Amino acid sequence: MRNENDFKASALRTLKIEIEAIEGLFQYIDEHFQQACELIYQTEGKVVLMGMGKSGHIAKKLAATFASTGTPAFFVHPAEASHGDLGMISKQDILILISNSGESPEIIALLHTLKRLKTPIIAMTNSKESTLAKIADVHVCIKVDKEACPLGLAPSASTTATLVMGDAMAISLLEARGFDANDFALSHPGGALGKRLLLRVKDIMHSGDEMPLIQKEASLKESLLVMTEKKLGIVVIVDHTNSRVLGVFTDGDLRRIFNSSINISEATIDEVMSNGCISIQKNALAVDALNLMQDKKITSVVVKDKEVLAGVLHMHDLLKAGVV
Repeated sequence: MRNENDFKASALRTLKIEIEAIEGLFQYIDEHFQQACELIYQTEGKVVLMGMGKSGHIAKKLAATFASTGTPAFFVHPAEASHGDLGMISKQDILILISNSGESPEIIALLHTLKRLKTPIIAMTNSKESTLAKIADVHVCIKVDKEACPLGLAPSASTTATLVMGDAMAISLLEARGFDANDFALSHPGGALGKRLLLRVKDIMHSGDEMPLIQKEASLKESLLVMTEKKLGIVVIVDHTNSRVLGVFTDGDLRRIFNSSINISEATIDEVMSNGCISIQKNALAVDALNLMQDKKITSVVVKDKEVLAGVLHMHDLLKAGVV
């Protein structure tokens, strides 16, 4: 019967081997790695990655990492390349061919054609004596001492090392290009980071007839009707031009006046409003509005265009937009 600790022991052994494989890569961050990065940095085209089997899966992931960090890239399957997909590659591109042994038949079969394209080739293999390494313009070594698989057959430590080396290239290029969080957001507009870095207050605020506006002479009762109709938990008291904010009245203020001596049926809004307001500029990032609301413990904020009233933003708007 299997001991309950066998799984844990095996897992720890795997982690140890793969950590050692990664540590072994330090010696290969050398002049060849530098040359590979320089070639990619200077290319006017895209980075084309190829690999078969597990190396192909790693190549796909690395293509996605390069593309999302400022280095346009895509994956081409070696077996499909000889059936028309080579047409996706131009002379301006650069190739990264990944094969642990450096002898993958599907890639070797393409070498003659790839060399005729005069496209620079970077090989990632475990030996500088491999066929791919010898024909490549630059060879980046990804050699590991052993696989985590006790049979030494299933790619494990070697694929981890390849992934880490590819990530090291991508991040080195990211830093060389000065690629920042805003650039990252532009390539991830649908993600949470994209929304935080691209979405602005003006994109989701309520403006025009959607704003709960009322003038200071209005009764408290009228103001409450406007607040209820607009459903933003706030009414904004404005001058006769509807452009200058005199104050605000919120549902929180309403709860507070119930404990006061104010005659609710006769009071005017200017008697109970809070003078001035907490506001944010319409071109501010939506995430800045979120931080302001959380800091001030409010659920609505007045939006201005310089000093002119532009809109109203509610916490629910941020939630719907995916900023929260």
